[in-house]
Amino acid sequence: MRARLTAVLAGAALALTPLAAAAAPPGPGGQFDPGAPGSVADRDNGAGNDWRTTGGQPPWAQLDRSDRAQVRQWAADTWASMDAMTAPSTGLPADNIEGDLSPASRSGYTSPTNIGSYLWSTVVARDLGLISRADARERMSLTLETLASMENHEASGLYFNWYDEASGDLLDEFDSGEQIDHFVSTVDNGWLAAAFMIVRHAEPALREQAQTLLDEMDFSYFYNPDARGGDLPGWNRGGFWTEQPPAEQCAEPANYGEPGGEDLYYTCHHYDVLNSETRIAVYVGIAQGQIPAEGYYSLYRTMPGGCDWSWQEQEPVGETVTHQGVEVFQGTYGYDEMRFVPTWGGAMFEELMPDMIVPEARWGADSWAMNHPAAVETQIRHGEEAYGYWGFSPSSDPFAGYREYGVDLAGIQSDGYTSDVEKTDADIGYGDCREAANPDPEYGTGVMTPHAAFLGMYYAPQAALENLDAMATDLGAYGPGGFYDAVATDGTVAERYLSLDQGMVMGAVGNVLGHDALHRYFARGEVRQVLAPLIAAEDFGAVGPGGD
Repeated sequence: MRARLTAVLAGAALALTPLAAAAAPPGPGGQFDPGAPGSVADRDNGAGNDWRTTGGQPPWAQLDRSDRAQVRQWAADTWASMDAMTAPSTGLPADNIEGDLSPASRSGYTSPTNIGSYLWSTVVARDLGLISRADARERMSLTLETLASMENHEASGLYFNWYDEASGDLLDEFDSGEQIDHFVSTVDNGWLAAAFMIVRHAEPALREQAQTLLDEMDFSYFYNPDARGGDLPGWNRGGFWTEQPPAEQCAEPANYGEPGGEDLYYTCHHYDVLNSETRIAVYVGIAQGQIPAEGYYSLYRTMPGGCDWSWQEQEPVGETVTHQGVEVFQGTYGYDEMRFVPTWGGAMFEELMPDMIVPEARWGADSWAMNHPAAVETQIRHGEEAYGYWGFSPSSDPFAGYREYGVDLAGIQSDGYTSDVEKTDADIGYGDCREAANPDPEYGTGVMTPHAAFLGMYYAPQAALENLDAMATDLGAYGPGGFYDAVATDGTVAERYLSLDQGMVMGAVGNVLGHDALHRYFARGEVRQVLAPLIAAEDFGAVGPGGD
């Protein structure tokens, strides 16, 4: 029996049947109500019920009552850190807070992604009965009111990257004295818009507030229709500055949202890879009718094959097919018997954070439903073989600062994210174009982040629970606000909490214990009508664990 951090929880939630306890959001006073919107009785509304597993049940349905009690307690402690990070006067969360949860240690800045994370975390806290419906409604209403008053890029309704969480004011510099060039980020606005799309259905009393803010956001400002020469659908830029940035920042003047209007200064790079956290902005833009639907197929699954592309991690295997007039190379990478569309860096949040919001596996039986379990299993095998623990994703560095972590072989970037302190880079070669430089690497001190294991819980629940228990009990990775942000295999812990990473924990738990709660809130009405057929049409050629 796995070691447990807390005693089995009591309460009305555990008196329900296993499925109802996992599904039912709270009613008045925080009590679970199996007939409430978003409950078992309502679960057909939105994401759908189909699933590619024996008996039609998703993997997390195997969790027993004790498992669910443990996960709920982890969520309760995680919510304590989200609450501690949030300024009570504005409803805005700080970017991070120290491990003792002292309000004085709030970072002093926040971002659209952090704010979105707090909004959906509040929904989950309500649905798990951690806070009352009235408390959740008041919290989210305050956050939305603050957002409505905050300075943004007025023409597009999009938000800048850095604000003071205590006042909502746009920041011109950090406490260190570093100057801030006001930047509008594609992916950050994507997460905030996705949160609005959740809130409008999760809390009917706030629907108008959330919808008004969403309607003001125009994602066409990010979309470059000529990124691929004009003959193919375009790509999103990384974002834009409203004024010309310093010379060291590569920027190109344009205005995609208002052609001929005042110049904005766009990043020189585009987001051209499908399996990345940045696809959330593509989903939102398409759902809002601001990016053409065929833009989904314009993104690379892998880079093309051939020696001209041998800089990528692996030689891809696949065939070219056509979707909505767009030729798509359905390339995949391999790990043991599995095949999958890789992420850019091999990180868990690239693969699964969008899936936390968008029911990709339920809609994509031949694409994401095969890909996501393979990605999780790749992380599990790599971690257990190299370190005895798994869960690799960008996070705090236990030894100072912040760093990207991932499974190198599962990412396109050949010198990309690694899983250990030493930055050990595996290289299995690339056909006849590149010899293998390090096919059997010796790994050093691994660095795991618990949010990655929580994201993986949806597809490998028992492995995730055992891994998290081990990180807590063996490595000391648990504190007053839940799991600390990262831990190394030598026991060095990053004793801090990040609102983004805690938001991933809360979102993942919301789907596992709440019967796809975030999926159902997001994927209703026109969103489902527009996005589900796009995702359902594709076959990645992926092969899951066991060769299935």
